[in-house]
Amino acid sequence: MRTILKIIAAPFVLALILIVAVLTFLSCVAGAVCIVACVGLSLLAILCLLAGQTVGCIAMFVLAFLVSPFGLPALGGWLVERLHSVKYAAMDFMAS
Repeated sequence: MRTILKIIAAPFVLALILIVAVLTFLSCVAGAVCIVACVGLSLLAILCLLAGQTVGCIAMFVLAFLVSPFGLPALGGWLVERLHSVKYAAMDFMAS
């Protein structure tokens, strides 16, 4: 019975390996883009503050935090790490 489950799980493990590789690459690229966007949004927030637009300034700082390495890229990295864990668990199941 266990051998049948391993045969059924093999395509899913292969798909999971490919998905994790692609998402890891995209996470690295998105992180680099987000750093540039964070700097731009921070500069816009400072300009809004100097212009007296406090609501716009706060909104820009919130957006800058979300695209900073502590915001959405950190969440994406955490999700990719969870997928890595699932991938290794599935590969251990296949090897046992």
